[in-house]
Amino acid sequence: MAEELFCKSAAVLIKCKECEDRRENVRLTVGWQSSSNPVHKKDLTIRLTDDTDPFFLHNLTIGEEDFQSLKNQQGLLVEFSAFPQRFIELLDQCIQEQSKEVPRFMLQLLTQSPALDRMPASLDIIETNPFKHLTHLSLKLLPGNDSDVKKYLAICLQNVKIENSSLHERLHRTEEGLTKRLSITQQTLADKSKELDRLRNEWATHTNLLSNKHSQEVTTEREKALQAQTQYHHQWEQQKKETEAAHSQTVQHLESKLVEMEAINKDLTERKYKSESSIRELKAKVSGMEEECQRSKQEVLSLRRENTTLDAECHEKEKLLNQLRTRTAVLEQEVKDKEQMVTRTTEVFESTQEHKKNLEESLEQKQQQMGKLEATVKSLSEELLKANEIIKKLQGDMKKLMEKIKLKNTVTMQQEKLIGEKAQLLQKEQQELKEVQQTLRQKEEEVCKLQEQLDATVEKLEESKQLLKTNENVISWLNKQLNENKLAALQETPGSFDPSTISSSNLSRPGGMQNSLVHFSPLQLNPSGIPASEPRSGPSASTPTVMAASSKSEPVGLDLKYLQKRECGKPILSRGVPLQKASYPSSTVPTRLPVPKQGNPPPVMSAYFPGQQPRLPAS
Repeated sequence: MAEELFCKSAAVLIKCKECEDRRENVRLTVGWQSSSNPVHKKDLTIRLTDDTDPFFLHNLTIGEEDFQSLKNQQGLLVEFSAFPQRFIELLDQCIQEQSKEVPRFMLQLLTQSPALDRMPASLDIIETNPFKHLTHLSLKLLPGNDSDVKKYLAICLQNVKIENSSLHERLHRTEEGLTKRLSITQQTLADKSKELDRLRNEWATHTNLLSNKHSQEVTTEREKALQAQTQYHHQWEQQKKETEAAHSQTVQHLESKLVEMEAINKDLTERKYKSESSIRELKAKVSGMEEECQRSKQEVLSLRRENTTLDAECHEKEKLLNQLRTRTAVLEQEVKDKEQMVTRTTEVFESTQEHKKNLEESLEQKQQQMGKLEATVKSLSEELLKANEIIKKLQGDMKKLMEKIKLKNTVTMQQEKLIGEKAQLLQKEQQELKEVQQTLRQKEEEVCKLQEQLDATVEKLEESKQLLKTNENVISWLNKQLNENKLAALQETPGSFDPSTISSSNLSRPGGMQNSLVHFSPLQLNPSGIPASEPRSGPSASTPTVMAASSKSEPVGLDLKYLQKRECGKPILSRGVPLQKASYPSSTVPTRLPVPKQGNPPPVMSAYFPGQQPRLPAS
């Protein structure tokens, strides 16, 4: 096949007289082939094959003359050049519909009995609908004979061998590439492992240095934190008392205002019901007055003059209504501004958790905002009172109009229109009253939200109090542990000195006793500030004693009871108290204890790491 246009697998329904079979993976190939006729350059070839059955082969070659007869027989509207594309589109529709339970397009192959050889089979493209099965195209394919099947199998074998050889080459190339990559990766792994060991050693030294620095910084920061905590605690208690008092006052004030507003609302509803009943009575009277209108035609002229005055009054009332609307718009803008202020207060509350220094300023701002809210509530109440006065004026105007109607007994259609307009005005004013009530409810909800936020801040402050208390307890415990460990180290490290050589001036200095008596071993702390070793069981700080030497050659230590302090704060040796002696035999008790030289002090064993000489602590 010179040029292949279409090659896909599809499900084909194969029917014959004896049986019916459905093949799911039938390969359809459509392409152009060079023609044997010199007039026509190319012929269209269609081939049906099955990968599972190599002997299943059906071929069809269509030239331009054959297509003309096919076109006449089946009534096709396509030319020979466009026929392959249309045929491929129909095959694509069949492939798309084959996965459905009821496919719309399907392929069907009608064959004769297998005993009759070389009988053409018809390949039909059928469109199914509930009414009828329509065959769009029917092509007659010839089954392949032995030579055709052998040629097809030879072509398939050749293609398989080509694919196999290409796959072998790819495999060989990939194996070589993978072996090279393996060797490179192994070398890099070895280098990286060496670098890892080096980095681990460096990291261990670096972490030790950092831990020492961190322990020193932690002690200084804890002292600063304790001072700051005490200051903040006092400030917070004062601010809490002030805010609680101010909050209780504002709540009481708002509750009293709420009671007053509810009473005003009840009065307004009662007046509304009364006005509705009066309007009904007026309508009944109007129906009776219509009969008397015929008599009052003479007085229409006088009433028209009065109507002009009434129109002027209506215009004035409309102006009042416009003013009320502008006031409501201003109130809505104030409500929006208050919502923005509420969002700002929430941001201030969040900032108070991080910066406790700004608590005073934030509380003052909140008090100002509460004052503004109170002022807005007062203004709303005043505006409600004004609205009530306007309603009273309108009701008085209505009464005056009714008295005029009773006196003159003439009601015209224009007066009915005026009454209707006034009723609409009343409805509008009632709606405005409802809107004002809604704004009041919204402000009450905002006050509730502010109260909840204040409660939340109080809870957070109580939690911070508890955290401060726990931190103080931890720091006090750590100080106790450090003092006990220092005392245990003092008690456990032996020293050699002559009590007669200790002068009062040396004892009075803060570092003199430390340099003359004992060489301290540095306490190794972990990052949390707790000593690395467990607390050793020894004598308490209230009754300190120096341990005696374990051998005869070691000097006797000085008892800590001689290092007592006077009221002035200078440590002295108490008079009349003998030094604590070690358990030497009577014959070997030395008359004078040896004094260590300043150049090379005697080796002192560490209390935490036996077998190692400790470093001198930094003075």
